[in-house]
Amino acid sequence: MISFLISILILVAGYFIYGNYVERKFGADSSRETPAISKEDGVDFVPLQLGKIFLIQFLNIAGLGPIFGAIAGALWGPVAFLWIVFGCIFAGSVHDYLSGMLSVRHGGDSIPEIVGVYLGKTVKQFMRVFAVLLLILVGVVFVVGPATILQELTGTDTSILIVIIFIYYLLATILPIDKLIGKIYPLFGLSLLIMAVGLFGALLFEGYTIPEITVDTFRNMHNNPVDYPLFPLLFITIACGAISGFHATQSPMMARCITNEAHGKKVFFGAMITEGIVALIWAAVAMAFFGGVKELGTTMAEEGHNAAWVVNIICNTMLGKVGGILAIFGVVAAPITSGDTAFRSARLTIADSLKLDQKKLSQRLMVSIPIFAIAIALTEIDFAIIWRYFGWSNQVLATVVLWAAAVYIKKEGKTAWFVLAPAAFMTAVVVTYILVAPEGFKLGYTLSYCTGIVVAVLLSVWFIVSNKNSISKF
Repeated sequence: MISFLISILILVAGYFIYGNYVERKFGADSSRETPAISKEDGVDFVPLQLGKIFLIQFLNIAGLGPIFGAIAGALWGPVAFLWIVFGCIFAGSVHDYLSGMLSVRHGGDSIPEIVGVYLGKTVKQFMRVFAVLLLILVGVVFVVGPATILQELTGTDTSILIVIIFIYYLLATILPIDKLIGKIYPLFGLSLLIMAVGLFGALLFEGYTIPEITVDTFRNMHNNPVDYPLFPLLFITIACGAISGFHATQSPMMARCITNEAHGKKVFFGAMITEGIVALIWAAVAMAFFGGVKELGTTMAEEGHNAAWVVNIICNTMLGKVGGILAIFGVVAAPITSGDTAFRSARLTIADSLKLDQKKLSQRLMVSIPIFAIAIALTEIDFAIIWRYFGWSNQVLATVVLWAAAVYIKKEGKTAWFVLAPAAFMTAVVVTYILVAPEGFKLGYTLSYCTGIVVAVLLSVWFIVSNKNSISKF
């Protein structure tokens, strides 16, 4: 498990080394007054302690993605480690930090409003609709997902569990952030940490063998490599453990609670690195538990690619009954604590777009009820279909946010290569995917690859040659 342990060490080093670099490039200023102080309203703009903010941010972004996505990504083999590590450091953490800090600098605005400042009104209007739809999809995914896991664990009817989760989501959406979310997240966070640490310990001390990154394994090891090419599918499948646009919708919530810009690196960059470690653990566990990548693929196929079943059997086998219950609780808590804030973010995004005051409960309900009506209707659609469209939409949002952040850095007169590089790469990923995917245009691989690369290159060239005054017409 040398590759696995080195990967974890690189992630930790990335936080201290690259995190410091990104923080300096942005120019965090501890003397600036943050929105939590200047706009405090007792509902959404609420000053919170650093530790609590970090934990909320981590749980917001660490949903099913770094667990289910990492398990699915492990089907391609140890190359998944490389995407998690380098994607997390050079793309995901940059994306999360800049989206969070740009919100701090823009009064706690939601991400569509920020994107509009740097990419123009047309993109802002598109992003308003796109972000809300994505958030509702996330909420639906994080209703069905944990309900499925709880059904496996308790035997309770899935429909009943979905109703219970929806009731909790509504409360978390409309109540002040420190009244419910701020109080129960520490418990959920402890469960998630117990799960991660427990599985890590089991990997180290119970004789499991994790495939190494070698010349032979540095390839697509999927059981069906023709239909599941490494590029772009791996980069869509593993999102939350590497880079996820959903995180940009969550960061403004904590941007409204941070009391010092110097906390941004710990909250935004740090939470993403922590999530990358969780994704690494799950990818490694998935490869090791069933005896290898091939065996994982065979087992997943036999079980209908039911990641919830995989989570259940791994936790109960590796951690025993008590540890298994705690671990499953952590795995359930993770998506639930992303689903609740997904709906809350949808409310805030709509309110920001329409300039609706949210101090009164009646005003919050007026925005929230239509959101939940749409979400309930979407639960009738096949989960697999929703997940596929969520995966692509999620990465599209991340790509747009990176381009907006790159424009901001350039307009500030600073070198923007550290944002431009992941923005261009993710552009190639999302364009190629939608052209080649069954739920997209179903074009040939060669044409799709070439088109994705050409689009990424053209946008990069345009970005480089444009001056900082005209670039906002992006």
